[in-house]
Formats: sequence, structure tokens, C-alpha cells
Amino acid sequence: MDVRVGDRLRMKKPHPCGCSEFLVLRVGMDFKIRCQNCGREVMLPRLKCEKNIKKVLREEEQDGK
Repeated sequence: MDVRVGDRLRMKKPHPCGCSEFLVLRVGMDFKIRCQNCGREVMLPRLKCEKNIKKVLREEEQDGK
């Protein structure tokens, strides 16, 4: 799955605060994601995170590419 730093992820399960959107801060064997509502940062193993992603929301580059 193609996930990059700066992408927003809509997850299948919401965070305990009720928000289901997270911002990707780090990508590797683990993903570091931040809740868009409360700001809590979570480190998850890559496989667990990829399994729970519903949709990747990406801001497309506007540089004419």
C-alpha cells in the first residue's frame, strides 16, 4: 500500500475521542500517526495499520505534474 508522510488516513475504527481521521507523521516498519481531533500520536506496526485503513486522503501536487 502506498502511504506517504503527510497523507491523511480514514480508518475503519475511530479513535476513542470519536475521530476516524489520522495524519501520517512517519512511515517505515511502524507508522506514526496523529489523531486529527485530539492530537494524540500513536505508533502502530505497518501490517496492523494497513489492515485498518479505509481510505487514503492525499493532497495532490499542484505543480503541473
